[in-house]
Amino acid sequence: MSYDIVISGGLVIDGTGTPARRADLAVVSDRIVEIGAGTYPARTVIDATGCVVTPGFIDLHSHADFSVPLDPAAPTQLAQGVTTIITGNCGHSPFPIRNQEQARRSIGFRGEIPLSWNWSDAAGFGAEVMSAKPAVNVGLQLGHNPLRVAVMGEDDRPPTPAELDEMCAIITDSAQQPGVVGFSTGLIYMPGLFADTSELFTLVRAAAAADLLYSTHVRNETSELVAAVEEAITVAEQAGARLEISHLKAMGQENWGSVRHALDVIDAARDRGVNVTTDVYPYTASSTDLATRLPQWALDGGRPALLEHLADPKQRLRLAEALRARFGRDVDPDGVVIADLLPGDFDRYIGWSISKIGQDRGTDAAEAALDLLAANKGAVPMINHAMSDDDVCTVLAHPWVSVASDGWMLAASGEGRPHPRSFGTFARVLHRYVREGGVLTIEEAVRKMTSLPASRIGVGDRGVLRPGAIADVAVLDPDAVTDTSTFTDPWQLAQGVRSVLVNGTPAILDGEFTGRHAGRLVEKRKPA
Repeated sequence: MSYDIVISGGLVIDGTGTPARRADLAVVSDRIVEIGAGTYPARTVIDATGCVVTPGFIDLHSHADFSVPLDPAAPTQLAQGVTTIITGNCGHSPFPIRNQEQARRSIGFRGEIPLSWNWSDAAGFGAEVMSAKPAVNVGLQLGHNPLRVAVMGEDDRPPTPAELDEMCAIITDSAQQPGVVGFSTGLIYMPGLFADTSELFTLVRAAAAADLLYSTHVRNETSELVAAVEEAITVAEQAGARLEISHLKAMGQENWGSVRHALDVIDAARDRGVNVTTDVYPYTASSTDLATRLPQWALDGGRPALLEHLADPKQRLRLAEALRARFGRDVDPDGVVIADLLPGDFDRYIGWSISKIGQDRGTDAAEAALDLLAANKGAVPMINHAMSDDDVCTVLAHPWVSVASDGWMLAASGEGRPHPRSFGTFARVLHRYVREGGVLTIEEAVRKMTSLPASRIGVGDRGVLRPGAIADVAVLDPDAVTDTSTFTDPWQLAQGVRSVLVNGTPAILDGEFTGRHAGRLVEKRKPA
């Protein structure tokens, strides 16, 4: 028999955590058909001598639904060995849409993303993604924020019974649409932060009944981290849901170490049968919207209301006082760095901290933050340096923690100073925490990037190397794989990945991008 592709001479790490073994791997069409020591004739032979052969990495926490239609080649992902991205996290997704203008301005990034917005539901957006011919596979999640906006607007109020039923119906309907694998909340983002626990329980119960993963950016990642994790677990346990606690971390020096207690809470829940795991990115800085540091009342009514508050001198004074009250407690103005700004008088401040901007403007960090928000339509991407590397290591070492990026940049070049996690998460784990730090073995690191995240979304034929599995495969040099993206110079691709197959099609071959785009929408399947 002649095969389409054979990867020969490498150490196979199959994604299950078992030790590496030397073997050749043979592919026909989009499937792995043989793994062993035989001689496999093929039309294409990839020499993996000196390399490890792994399943393609699965990024369980991506925001690339807002970029994949624009940058479908996804070089930032392929260069790390990522073959599948799961989008719709932190309660943000580009669907459902009933009022296009309202939907665009309410998304958790900048409201000027140049998508076509020619869809209303998951099926329409999935069709948009596939029409762009992505180079990686894409799984979709329905976000709580656009769901709430579509049904009840941006106000701080509980849903009526009819509105709650309508949201549940949309969740149920979305679960039947191609590519949808989860439902997510982001409980620091508007309008999701207005939801109480009873609303969450009802919606998550509908998601669980539809066999969707429930992923959540919990309500607090500072002094109330443990309570926020407990809330998430209580909701999932009562609803009978699979739960993914997103990017577990403790923000602010006085809260460092509390991740251990949070992990203990997760372990205790697992011991009593709750299907809960979490994920982490290997950096000590987060990235989000500057408006998330404002009080909840300022966000009631969405960004239009926020801009009104910023324009009102009395309300602006209240905002500044509320922001200053957080300084030194759970917000460090020296660590809040601006990632991007609209073109204009303020864009020279990209890469500056809000404290430095305040000094430059002759004010303070709070006034600087409000100036930036007012000049940028209420949406300012920031990077927040506020975490401990000891905490990163603690979380990363836990057996039920996946590696995930929380990134969304797919293009190799662009504007601003985005977080380097879009460019380097998976390579950084292998470089810093496997090769240099010894926090993980390479087999365990690969498991956290492949079979573990695959299991969370209910996909049995990706994330593993075995006959019958889909041929998403990465070939990388374990001594050379590294991240090169930094906070000051982020637009740098990872290095050390030699070849990548996506659904059996070479996307990178011997270190060169092939230009072949074979990505698909993710289908939930049990192992063959």
